[in-house]
Amino acid sequence: MSFGKLYTRLDNPRSTAIRAVAKENKLDLEIVEIAPNTTSREYLEINPLGKIPSFKASDGYILTECIAIAIYKRKDYLAWKNQTRVHSTTLPSMLPHLLTSNSSYASILKWMSFSNHEVVPQLGGWTRPLIGLEPYNKKSVETHQQAALKAIGVLEKHLLSYTFLVGERITLADIFSAGTLYRGFQNVFDKEWRKAYPNVTRWYETVHNQPIYAAVAGTPKYIDEAVKYTPPKKEPAPKAPKAAPKPKAKETEDDGDEEDKPAPKPKHPLEALPKATLVLDDWKRKYSNEETRTVALPWFWENYKPEEYSLWRVDYKYNDELTQIFMTSNLIGGFFARLEASRKYIFGAASVYGQANDSVVVGAFLIRGQDALPAFDVAPDYESYEFTKLDPTKKENKEFVDDQWSWDKPMVVKGKAYPWADGKVFK
Repeated sequence: MSFGKLYTRLDNPRSTAIRAVAKENKLDLEIVEIAPNTTSREYLEINPLGKIPSFKASDGYILTECIAIAIYKRKDYLAWKNQTRVHSTTLPSMLPHLLTSNSSYASILKWMSFSNHEVVPQLGGWTRPLIGLEPYNKKSVETHQQAALKAIGVLEKHLLSYTFLVGERITLADIFSAGTLYRGFQNVFDKEWRKAYPNVTRWYETVHNQPIYAAVAGTPKYIDEAVKYTPPKKEPAPKAPKAAPKPKAKETEDDGDEEDKPAPKPKHPLEALPKATLVLDDWKRKYSNEETRTVALPWFWENYKPEEYSLWRVDYKYNDELTQIFMTSNLIGGFFARLEASRKYIFGAASVYGQANDSVVVGAFLIRGQDALPAFDVAPDYESYEFTKLDPTKKENKEFVDDQWSWDKPMVVKGKAYPWADGKVFK
């Protein structure tokens, strides 16, 4: 009898453990391959968010969330744990090597949750843009890389003293967590990385060689060099055929009733400035594709022309009204969207510093010309921000610009330090 259907992709890192324990327990689990974030009506009835994996038992019982699916067990276990729903069918365990003590069981769940919430999203944000699955944004990739390495550093420290994550033998915590690191070893955990993280590497290889894991994951493969982002080549635009000359209109007498010609489209006020020797797009490409501190910023200061461009500090005036970080980040995004008409004349970054209900918005911008108003007044909400011109010959102003464009240091406002939380780049 079929155990049920698992909706996933075979390379989905959150599904490896589910497939492994199902195979180990000889469960007849049907794999239904489905793209994530699908919008089909049939699948949304199973998982309203359209995410994977999801599980539907043969009797119609539905489970979403990968950890819940991985520990799904027979009815007497659920009844013993006083669950509100007791499954109607007695099934083999999907939790091999479950240790008996409450503390061990809690530790298994802890490491599974840690990998699912601290490792997978950050590792995905680091690797997916590198292999073309998401748009590439250098600053976003760097931020996710740092967060991923910080989380994996927790594993590295723990595994210095332990062979496995919980106890002295393999548990579901190891199987699940190793699966979540698959894309890292596939794309960015190269020879140098493995030397820097020997404990995680040893543990990953040990788990990978266990029959229960190898049965679904195959032979581990390691890379010598990490994948690097390669910008797509721009295809030359095809030349448009020359339009046939329009026939001359017959001359007519001016009887005073001729319709007024439409007024020419008003030019941006900054178009009147002479052509700059520093091409702003050259700086934007350098910032997007090079290391910020070591390459991009030295290039900027070497090529910066203060007679052509000015630097500005931007502060949000109503920080006391800010609440959730994601809402504040959306506020910055909205402001940037309304600056679109000035995109040719502006580069900058603005960030949220702090935490929910205690945050500030600060940014640094490079503006064509010496006045901020012509560049910013295209956005109706520009009056919600305070603009302060910076003198780049002053060390503190130069350091401020570096920090704002690097996103790696806290911000001090009125004597209080706020850690960096989120940011957006306008380029």
